[in-house]
Amino acid sequence: MKRYRGGSVMLLVLVFGAVFFAVIVGLSGFVLEQNRAQEFVRAQSEAFNIAEAGLEYYRWLLSHYPGDTQDHTGHNGPFIVPYVNGEGQNAGTYTLSVVGNEACNAVQSIDVTSKGVPADAPNVSATLWARYAQPSVARYNMILNSSVWFGGGPIYGPVHSNGGIRMDGNPNAPVTSSVTTWTCDPSYGCQGNQTEPGVFGSGTNQDLWSYPTPQTDFAAIASNFSSLKSVAQSEGLYFPRISTSKQYYLGYHLVFNGDGTVTVYKVTDVSKSIRSYPVDGVYGYNKQDYGLITAETLLGTYTIPANCGLIFVEDNVWMEGSISGKVTVVAANVTTPGVYPNIQLTNNLTYTAFDGTSGLTAIASHSVLINPTAPADLTLDGIFVAQSGAFGMNMYPCSAYGSKSTLDILGTIVSSMRPITYWWYGGGGGCSGWSGYSNGTSAFDRQNSTNPPPFTPVTSTQWQFVDWRQE
Repeated sequence: MKRYRGGSVMLLVLVFGAVFFAVIVGLSGFVLEQNRAQEFVRAQSEAFNIAEAGLEYYRWLLSHYPGDTQDHTGHNGPFIVPYVNGEGQNAGTYTLSVVGNEACNAVQSIDVTSKGVPADAPNVSATLWARYAQPSVARYNMILNSSVWFGGGPIYGPVHSNGGIRMDGNPNAPVTSSVTTWTCDPSYGCQGNQTEPGVFGSGTNQDLWSYPTPQTDFAAIASNFSSLKSVAQSEGLYFPRISTSKQYYLGYHLVFNGDGTVTVYKVTDVSKSIRSYPVDGVYGYNKQDYGLITAETLLGTYTIPANCGLIFVEDNVWMEGSISGKVTVVAANVTTPGVYPNIQLTNNLTYTAFDGTSGLTAIASHSVLINPTAPADLTLDGIFVAQSGAFGMNMYPCSAYGSKSTLDILGTIVSSMRPITYWWYGGGGGCSGWSGYSNGTSAFDRQNSTNPPPFTPVTSTQWQFVDWRQE
């Protein structure tokens, strides 16, 4: 009797056919998915390029029509603009939203949001945001018009000097000098007078050092004090001069309360018994120091205008407290020729928030000084500008006011003269030692670097994108 096995062969054919079909279907699905993924990536890249083109377009518009937040249409956005590629084809659209940031009725910066959508992938988009403004000194840790010596310790943020730099610290950002060589004398820790490169020292990250680089024009970053006085009188807070030609050391004591208010005292007398070596070096050694307040009267507590945080004092200023919101304090005299007030930092100056909503810029027409009564551990948050003098602390040799401990600064120092916060001195009669702050950190404030308080001095009059991100 014959047996036929055709059914078994057919079963094998069906099994292997099903497996082959499943493989083919899976492979086809994988290929299709890969194609879809590649197409999505291509569309995303195109959307990004279109959004970037929108930012570049509005940068061009603002360069021709400064301050225009309406796309030259006369009405507010958003504005939907066709994007034409290099071949003259409509490749998509970008949608622009433009917002002007104002303080004291003046545009400080302009935020531009651009959303790009390709024509062949309307469900794909990319959104970019950029801030357009004049770059300010707040982008630096320090800007100096003289040579400087950085001791050990960390330094966060760019540093620039129009003179030479001895860098024995540990920077994490560019360190630039405008000179090729300079003379390093014993006051910078050198043996005699040595000719050194623009930047030299034992500091780390020397690949970040660069010289010579273009100078920072201190005349260009000078504030227009007459204009600021007028703005403060009409929009902010203004306090007139109370000092006289004989009593030139008086002024106002500002205490910030952390709630958008400032308590103001009129300083009516200061100590005449403290001797010092001024950090600005103008008056020589063993001179009277007029920083210690001995008598003051309360003027009142004032609300700092939320839309114009400008305080203009036409006299010397003593400052301390907790800063809420964006505040700019100016100590300058435009009424009496030849008078250049100082700012004294008497105690901690701190922010109530570190998300960019709080900020301080303190501008003195001469020096910004750390007061002799400042605490041993001092915290300073802010942008401090000594326009014609120096930032630092006078030397108090063999004095209870001299030896401090830690100085931590978050923000920016702008100093025309050499900044000094630590001194070493020696002398006869067994009087030798150090004065000032022997430890501390210095870091620029990333949150305020692109959104500083109103009228923070700028490093260029050319408007540009100072911040950028993908959303």
